[in-house]
Amino acid sequence: MRWLALCCTPDAPAGDTDALGWLALTFTPRVTRLEDAVLAEVSASLRLFRGARALRLQLLTQAAQAGLAVGAKAWAPTALGALALARAPEAPARGPFAERLNALPLHTLSAAQAHHAMLARLGCQRLGELRALPRPALARRFGPALLTALDQAYGDLPEAHTWLTLPDRFEARLELPWRVEHAPVLLSFAETLLRQLCAFLAARHAGVRSLRLAWQHDAMRARDVADSGELTLATADTTRDLARLTRLLGEHLARTTLAAPAGEISLTAEQLLPLQALNAGLLPGEADEHAHTTTHALLERLSVRLGPDRVRQGELRADHRLDRMQHWHPWPAPASAAPAAPALQAPPGPQPTWLVEPPLPLRCDPHEQPLLAGPLTRISGPHRVETGWWQPGGLQTRDYFVYRSATRGVLWLYHERFPDPTAPRASGWFLHGVFA
Repeated sequence: MRWLALCCTPDAPAGDTDALGWLALTFTPRVTRLEDAVLAEVSASLRLFRGARALRLQLLTQAAQAGLAVGAKAWAPTALGALALARAPEAPARGPFAERLNALPLHTLSAAQAHHAMLARLGCQRLGELRALPRPALARRFGPALLTALDQAYGDLPEAHTWLTLPDRFEARLELPWRVEHAPVLLSFAETLLRQLCAFLAARHAGVRSLRLAWQHDAMRARDVADSGELTLATADTTRDLARLTRLLGEHLARTTLAAPAGEISLTAEQLLPLQALNAGLLPGEADEHAHTTTHALLERLSVRLGPDRVRQGELRADHRLDRMQHWHPWPAPASAAPAAPALQAPPGPQPTWLVEPPLPLRCDPHEQPLLAGPLTRISGPHRVETGWWQPGGLQTRDYFVYRSATRGVLWLYHERFPDPTAPRASGWFLHGVFA
């Protein structure tokens, strides 16, 4: 067997060890939490990841990308032995396994650390010295648990472990060390939960499109203040990018005001979506999603800063009326939103970037040609529309054209074939859209 022991740095938050265990599950299903470390049995995964060195480097790289600081690591044939070696950075890196363990101080084995004072008076400072003592007397004096731990560490007895499993949904909470009165300060604590989330998603080979950050208000709050508050983050596409989620959460918190000081936060991701990594390519192209992801991240920040109604996304709808074919909704669209039709035909002509509502009546020259800040040049048309009698607003009988103006650019015009006789007399020409 081949065990890899990983320990977070001493100043790392408590949840980082759980996140490190979830991240290790992407390399092997045999992962366990043993005291303050994560132990992974990787003998069945070495060939897949091209050896122990490559596996360790890839695991450490992913841990660094997830913001997890790994302070100590060690290899050993047993889990307790790997943990003992990881706790002793000064331990020899090469040599027979038993000799390396013999040179370790007593505190590297928790079962021996509990009796350190008594063992020190007996002259024992190393595991090798402890192992050399008479076993019957050692068992009578300190109990059988010490001998069992020694034998398991050296591989003389089998070890039994409870394997780490992933929950179906992610939900984590963190009690704040002090009362937080300003929402942007919550970001530094929420990053701990985001690191756990990204490690959880990596083990699930999944991503998210929405998150919920909630906080509990302090008990010493005003009577008219609710006991909690929350905000929801929405992304344009499925992601588990820690930096992107952190920036987006920071934008939201910068525009949030706490009704009362917060003493606890929680992060929830209920809907997990599959996330498949793209194959690497020799040349940049469709497989290179860096530009795609960067654009989405920019639009997400703009949507938060300017408001959801200021960044909009257009989509085509199945409708014979040209002005009803395009629909604009806040960006990004909800993850559960479905298109109006499974497959839409291409529009019969170019669609304008902006619609003029209501349409603007135009004047005509003596030849019944429309005018707008001077004469116009026809580019295409007509496209005849005669439909919509079943909808409020009545029947549309129009001929649509694309014109060019020397001062206003490319315009979308229509001519009313049967003008309303009750309306004020007009030329029958209307400006209905402007192209970018």
